[in-house]
Amino acid sequence: MSREDREPDELFEIRTNFYTGNYQQVINEATKLKVPQNLQTEKDLFMYRSYIAQKKYGVVLDEIRPNASQEELVAVRLLADYLANESKRDGILRELDGKMGGNVKNSFCLLMAAYMYYLSENYENTLKVLHNADSLECCALTIQALLKMERLDLAKKELKRMAEIDEDSVLTQLSTAWVNIGVGSEKLQEAYYIFQELADKHTATPLLLNGQAVCHIAQGKYEDAQTALQEALDRDSNDPQTLINLIVLSQLTGKPTEVSNRYISQMKDSHGNHSFVKDLANKANELDRLVRNYQPSVPS
Repeated sequence: MSREDREPDELFEIRTNFYTGNYQQVINEATKLKVPQNLQTEKDLFMYRSYIAQKKYGVVLDEIRPNASQEELVAVRLLADYLANESKRDGILRELDGKMGGNVKNSFCLLMAAYMYYLSENYENTLKVLHNADSLECCALTIQALLKMERLDLAKKELKRMAEIDEDSVLTQLSTAWVNIGVGSEKLQEAYYIFQELADKHTATPLLLNGQAVCHIAQGKYEDAQTALQEALDRDSNDPQTLINLIVLSQLTGKPTEVSNRYISQMKDSHGNHSFVKDLANKANELDRLVRNYQPSVPS
């Protein structure tokens, strides 16, 4: 279906800004935009999810009652609760295990549940929850989970399904870029062009700049990657993906150890629960264990 044949999309700017990572603009627009009653909840959900993306979980937890009548609001509140309280995460996931075995049909609730499984790195459960969901966001999350599982073949099939639903969607374009990065080779340049076009058309957010940087790194264009990452850092000095890519780049380019250590310290301070930090700690502990157990052979 061409864009000319569609009904006007009153949430187009909010939706696009959310998908491209321009979260503050989503909040600004959602606060002032007046929409028909049937779009109010969807608008609010993008706003609350943007607060969550900014780690402002308290806003969501304070404004949405646990017993809210709309199940979508309850679902987004549960996501905020999951991210805000590490001690409650296992319990929330167990609660989801029980609910997902039932008859949940709401695609947004399925998306929120799948995203929590995705964050816990349980990609098989992510895919199980999304199996019967058909929204573009569910398709995009399916692709991300498949790429994490290194099932590029299935990711390509899901991308084809997305294109059949709406090939012009920003989500479909972003998913195409992710799959192209997975393919590598000449597809890396195509992925870069997608990120660049979206940045030129909308706003060069850290999400899009990191996408460009990953393409540059994979192509060995380290100076271009540094430029993109520096711009991302200028826009958000605490973005975890930017810091991780800077750590990788500093090691690839042979920068002094203190440069990467500085970014690692920032990750530990600001994103202590991030999977990258936890994985790094596990590797450090394993190395310490091996050192302690190492017994040099001594001639008798």
